[in-house]
Amino acid sequence: MQDMTSGQPLKLIIKFSIPLLIGNLFQQLYSISDIIIVGRLIGIKALAAVGVSAPLFFMLVMVSIGFTNGLTVITAQRFGAHDYRGMRRSVTTAAVLSTVFTLAASATMLFFLDDLFTLMNVPEDILADAKRFTTVISYGVITMVFFNLLSGFLRALGDSKTPLYFLIFTTLLNIVFNVVFIYYFRMGVVGSALGTICAMSAAVVCCLIYIGVKCPLLHPRKEDWKLNRDFCKQHLAVALPMAVQFSIIAISNTITQSVCNTFGSDTIAAFTSALRVEQLATQPMVSFGVAMATYVAQNYGAGMIGRIRRGVFQCSMISLTLSIVLAAVMYIYGADIIAVFVSEDHHNVIDIAKTYLHISILFYFFLGQIFIFRNSLQGMGRAVIPMISSIAELVLRIFAAVWLAAKFGYVGLCYASPIAWIGGSAVVAIGYFRVVLRIGRHYLHKHQRIFARGC
Repeated sequence: MQDMTSGQPLKLIIKFSIPLLIGNLFQQLYSISDIIIVGRLIGIKALAAVGVSAPLFFMLVMVSIGFTNGLTVITAQRFGAHDYRGMRRSVTTAAVLSTVFTLAASATMLFFLDDLFTLMNVPEDILADAKRFTTVISYGVITMVFFNLLSGFLRALGDSKTPLYFLIFTTLLNIVFNVVFIYYFRMGVVGSALGTICAMSAAVVCCLIYIGVKCPLLHPRKEDWKLNRDFCKQHLAVALPMAVQFSIIAISNTITQSVCNTFGSDTIAAFTSALRVEQLATQPMVSFGVAMATYVAQNYGAGMIGRIRRGVFQCSMISLTLSIVLAAVMYIYGADIIAVFVSEDHHNVIDIAKTYLHISILFYFFLGQIFIFRNSLQGMGRAVIPMISSIAELVLRIFAAVWLAAKFGYVGLCYASPIAWIGGSAVVAIGYFRVVLRIGRHYLHKHQRIFARGC
């Protein structure tokens, strides 16, 4: 466990972020290994099928994860306030609410699957594989959600290392399962989905065993399982806006993918590969964002607003530096990384993917600021502003994906994410400064001792 309410903010954030970064890289390896195995062992059309399914898979997982992340914000706040009974009650409340929510989300996805693929303009030659992949994933998404929920409980206590160890194990296991199911059992894209579910199920079991043995603070008692309506509302007040926020992001990605689908299988495969590379490159910024959520939540629970301001400023400066370095790396080596996904004779696919990367790298700074300010606001329980930011991203992404793509073709589509990042970062940055100033005045007047200790 790590109490982040004392000590140097930047040192604590970096120390907490490093295991997150390694874990996120392995999580991307988890996803990238699927793409590599599918693209090389099955073919370009199978890769395209997984690619068109990705936004729906992303929507299903991210909505549920956004919901569970919102729930564990309350857990971190209770830990920061040393309210251990409240923390245990938060664990049971989060477990029950996330189960109900995830089952409902999975059922909704399965019910509307055909309609969604129709709206997404999925080409006929990859439609059957896309449906099979998404159907299997939908049945098993609850295992992914519970892994993230259990990892969120550990991170709420300041432990970012243990989830990393389980994720590394799960990633390696996923690669083994995928090779076995696809290469030896000849299960096609279904094997990729099934391998992911089996590996994630193993991760859930590992987390449960570890918490049961090593984390007595998280062990709920019998009376903690009695749900309280007001306490549920407190969790839902953070979790639902975060779920909506993640769903908006997922919807915007789905719309972008729908436009991309009109350009054919090669472009779909290239776009899928480029997005995976971009996700890999931006993981350092993602890790700082996740670290800020825990750091801010604990310090907010302890009433230390000065420490929140210091941590956010220092992390923002580091993110600026990272965005420049990562952009340079992607410009130089991006094409070489893309070549890993497809065989060397598909030069056209590599060139299409490289076009997207060379445009998006210029705007990494705005994406990094989104992660920092959005997670900081969520750590303080302010979920409405991040949701508004997501709506702004949605509107801008739709404009770019539809209008610019119609006018300039694939190059116009490549500007959809950068334009959305600029708008989204402006909203959360302005919102963060307004919230911090308002809360700072409140603590200055009513809790001067706590405020002075925090600064």
